[in-house]
Amino acid sequence: MRHGGKVLIDQLRIQGVKRVFCIPGESYLAALDGLLESGIETIVGRHEGGVSMMAEAYGKLTGKPGVAFVTRGPGATNACSGVHVAFQDSTPLILLVGQVASDQRDREAFQEIEYRKMFEPLAKWVAEIDRADRIPEYIARAFSVACSGRPGPVVLALPEDILAADCDVIDAKAVVEVTQGADVNVVREIVGRIAEAKRPFCIVGGSKWSKKASFDLEKLSERMSLPIGTSFRCQDFIDNRHPNYMGDVGLGINPKLKAYIKSADLLLCLGARLGENTTGGYSLLKVPNTENPLIHVHPDPNELGRVYTPDISLACNSSDFLVEALASAAKKRRNLTKFRNDYFSWREPYETPGLVKMEQIILQLNDALAEDAIVTNGAGNYAAWLHRYFQYKSFKTQLAPTSGSMGYGIPAAISAKLECPSTEVVCLAGDGCAQMSIQEFGTAMQYNANIIIIISNNGVYGTIRMHQERTYPGRISGTNMLNPNFALLAQSYGGFGETVTKTEDFLSAFERARSSGKPAIIELKTDPLALSPQTSA
Repeated sequence: MRHGGKVLIDQLRIQGVKRVFCIPGESYLAALDGLLESGIETIVGRHEGGVSMMAEAYGKLTGKPGVAFVTRGPGATNACSGVHVAFQDSTPLILLVGQVASDQRDREAFQEIEYRKMFEPLAKWVAEIDRADRIPEYIARAFSVACSGRPGPVVLALPEDILAADCDVIDAKAVVEVTQGADVNVVREIVGRIAEAKRPFCIVGGSKWSKKASFDLEKLSERMSLPIGTSFRCQDFIDNRHPNYMGDVGLGINPKLKAYIKSADLLLCLGARLGENTTGGYSLLKVPNTENPLIHVHPDPNELGRVYTPDISLACNSSDFLVEALASAAKKRRNLTKFRNDYFSWREPYETPGLVKMEQIILQLNDALAEDAIVTNGAGNYAAWLHRYFQYKSFKTQLAPTSGSMGYGIPAAISAKLECPSTEVVCLAGDGCAQMSIQEFGTAMQYNANIIIIISNNGVYGTIRMHQERTYPGRISGTNMLNPNFALLAQSYGGFGETVTKTEDFLSAFERARSSGKPAIIELKTDPLALSPQTSA
């Protein structure tokens, strides 16, 4: 006989879970008890939004479901932000939520919420376990749903009396990955269309990629002289130094790259959803019929034809497609020198106002970091410099939310450092973005996750200020903020903190942060007039 909490944790262990993220709550005490001697590492965060983003970052980095525990009511509502990131970013995630006892349901008991209604628009599957002896069934299904087709989040509610109840039940088997395969005839047709095209272009992104798939992508692009662009915040799917990489297709796209895509006579979308940010607000391509022929490959058939009607659609993983494409692709030669030069021209730094210039900071960081260093960020205009000037050189070195969620970078960096302790992890954040999850610096300190957080502090919500200046010039409202001394804040936790007021002081400060052996914050005093890489107030 085991209590439900022990049964639950045993199922997580069987499914290969090695680490969970949580904020403790009395609604799932039995699960906490089950974790005690399970061998599963338990990371205790500071806010449910932070732990759900840590779990999402784990899923994004590994391809396996990240697992987070939160308590009922406020715990669940706080965790919604990470669930939304997982949904829009197609990341496998399992959120386990404590729930009121089953004999108190539908009375508006303390912190009671109907989670099916609450999470239905945000998750692939939402359920509440009603019997302790069904826990293995529910957990196995949760892992299967989170990983199948287009991956995403699953939410399970756990009534406290169900977790506390004793039962005698057989454990579920480990979930086996669903293999889809690629239709060889369709792949050959696609390869033939690429070979015939004079100006083809390939946009890659989405989930269910691997290091081998990234390698195969490079080989296919070389063999067929196929120019490659990456969808929003998927820049690490190909080495950005590769001669066939033409830049990221997202916010702040290189105008010359945008013009090339519009003039392409064939567009291959491999794994990406072609969402709003990748298509420039659905303006890069016409809806629903694109002017240029579109081939769309995606693991979930429900995504094919959702917005754009493809000429050829194929429901399979990008990895499987690339294996078959390489097997049938013949050599093709196209001169891509001009387009590669356009990429290099776009990376030439445009000088922005202030004594700390983000364009130079990012270029210095690009040279200073190892090829396998992981860089995380949340949302804000500071990230535009990162997208434009940083070159991702290895697969799974970019952790950023395609959902555009502020506060993501710090918890993502902690999760990455815990998973890859020997790899350098650097987080870029704006002052507004950082303060949405700055409390998680305490989590980094507690678990010796020696990340380096670089905060661009300009005292304003830069993205909104930029739009404000464009739409209502000179009428500033609601975008100023008072910030702490971030360097002193890091020191108050026992970490390393330093403030940089001039560009030329950055690298030495960065080296001191590296050698400190502690979680670190480097605060950059940036100019509020530097609103974007090419915009000033």
